[in-house]
Amino acid sequence: MTKFGVFVPQGWRQDLVDVPDPAEAFDAMVRVAKEADAGTWDSIWVYDHFHTVPEPTENVVFECWTSTAALARETSRVNVGQMVGCNGYRQPSLYAKTASTVDAMSHGRLYAGIGAGWYEHEWKAYGYEWTDIPPRMRAFREAVEIIHAMWTEDAPTYEGKHYHIDKPINLPKSAAPGRKVPLWIGGGGEKVTLKLVAQYADACNIGAGKPDLIRQKLGVLKGHCDKLGRDLGDITVSTNIMAFPTADGDGFEAASAKARGSRWSADEWRETMALGADAIKQRTEAAVEAGADYIIYYVPGLAYDDEILPAMQDIISGY
Repeated sequence: MTKFGVFVPQGWRQDLVDVPDPAEAFDAMVRVAKEADAGTWDSIWVYDHFHTVPEPTENVVFECWTSTAALARETSRVNVGQMVGCNGYRQPSLYAKTASTVDAMSHGRLYAGIGAGWYEHEWKAYGYEWTDIPPRMRAFREAVEIIHAMWTEDAPTYEGKHYHIDKPINLPKSAAPGRKVPLWIGGGGEKVTLKLVAQYADACNIGAGKPDLIRQKLGVLKGHCDKLGRDLGDITVSTNIMAFPTADGDGFEAASAKARGSRWSADEWRETMALGADAIKQRTEAAVEAGADYIIYYVPGLAYDDEILPAMQDIISGY
């Protein structure tokens, strides 16, 4: 059974630029989260970034984990996740403790996302050491091993090149005794990331909605699972799709103007998004046929137009 999640407007994709008051901007994010909570969505998601894309601009971007914690308390049913937490921004021991706390806060509704990180400008601006890919991936491997140990062991120890722990007390480990926080690993690196998925993850995020890429990465992941004796079917396979429920055609620019706001042009949307119910269903079905069983949509304009999320829910209701 395919499940669906949706990103809330957080600012990273410049989707709050037309809400000048920061408190009102955060309230807009909460409003969308509550709308999703009242619907049939399985999850809501935030990014872990500090600066906007496609280039850094002087606009609001809300921090990932404080936002996750707030949304966990502002909702009651929907799962709350990060796609994905950047390993370089927090010690893995702190990440594990934070996630354990938020899982308890949410009564077990946390999807804890983690990845190696990639946004060089952001790292340097915030004073984090930017390294080449090999040491960054070695640090990521150590981090995942520490996080898993802190969620599954009492008094774990670890001595790595980048990180170490010495019997940290991590209580609560999760929302309930015996529960492990679900770990979602994002990224398609075939030698390190996908092997870590096979070893430790409950879910992965691969392929950016592209069927051929999803198939390729799943083939590699299955190879890792086979070597480790793990069933690939035990791992949720998610992918992201950018979508907007209004179809391209006569009147599209006027119909999408409110949602596009001052940030997006109609041509940019045509280049990057599945537009309209038919296109969204086609792209979704192609991703599912390629092996994804969890689709996470980024839908622009949610902060500005209350009709968009219900329209998206109508589209996915047939699955």
